[in-house]
Amino acid sequence: MKKIITISREFGAGGGEIGRKVASIMKYEFYDKELILKAARESNVDVESLLKWDEQVPINFGFAQSLFDFYNKPLSEKLFNAQSHIIKKVAEKGNCVIVGRNANTILKEYDYTLHVFVHADSHWRLKRMKDKMPDATEAKIKEQISIIDKMRRKNCAYYTNTEFGGADYYDISFNTSKLGIDACVETICNLAKQ
Repeated sequence: MKKIITISREFGAGGGEIGRKVASIMKYEFYDKELILKAARESNVDVESLLKWDEQVPINFGFAQSLFDFYNKPLSEKLFNAQSHIIKKVAEKGNCVIVGRNANTILKEYDYTLHVFVHADSHWRLKRMKDKMPDATEAKIKEQISIIDKMRRKNCAYYTNTEFGGADYYDISFNTSKLGIDACVETICNLAKQ
């Protein structure tokens, strides 16, 4: 039986690191932003534009456009549809870890999935990101954490009509500031083996 693990995460909480470690231990494929590049190739959208629009909600979408006219949709709408297609193709192969991209909602009907949410206390995330971004000021890091978390919440609500981090949309949630990265990895691997 092939398994699919999705990991949604607050910025700086360690979700990407957890995903990479789980994939390595379980010998699963790992996917994160590389999904954007695959989506770009499939939808003929240039990579620079994708990076600009990644995880952003179009401000003016829905007023003067038809939901059924794909070619007139904003770039980010095309991206979301292309990413959804890629995520489903990856999931059908199984034995993979997918970080971000609203994969938990896109794959909610799939069997053998484990949907994980990773969060942490704000001071723990700040310290962790200071270690990863030593040249950035504390104020800049706090600002980035706030902006990225806000974008992820808006993106999740806009594209999936769900609540980012809401317990109803995940099988399990981990507070990395209380449990640590390695305990989360171990628990996810144990759950995946069941």
